[in-house]
Amino acid sequence: MPLYDYRCPACGEFAAMRPLAAWRDPAACPACGGESPRIVGGAPALGALSSAVNRARAMNERSAHEPRSSRGGHGMHCGCCGGGKLPGKTRKTADGGKTFADSRPWMISH
Repeated sequence: MPLYDYRCPACGEFAAMRPLAAWRDPAACPACGGESPRIVGGAPALGALSSAVNRARAMNERSAHEPRSSRGGHGMHCGCCGGGKLPGKTRKTADGGKTFADSRPWMISH
């Protein structure tokens, strides 16, 4: 059951666990028993998440404005540390046609 925030006109704010189907309904104040409307209160409890989830969320926040690989190095097929560019599968024939080495001949290339 989710935890919702309520504000009693006499006693102030409190939180109560309520069924999801009752998210609109007012709750009884635990101090005075008066009917209290639901409010949108504090921030979500992100501190209660596991450390792995927190690390993943922090990495996503950092890469939102500055995308970068999360693995070290320069990425796939890097020319500076991989020994040069790997040969592709496209081969040209003497008359200018294309063939595809070790690939399905019925596939269309882009």
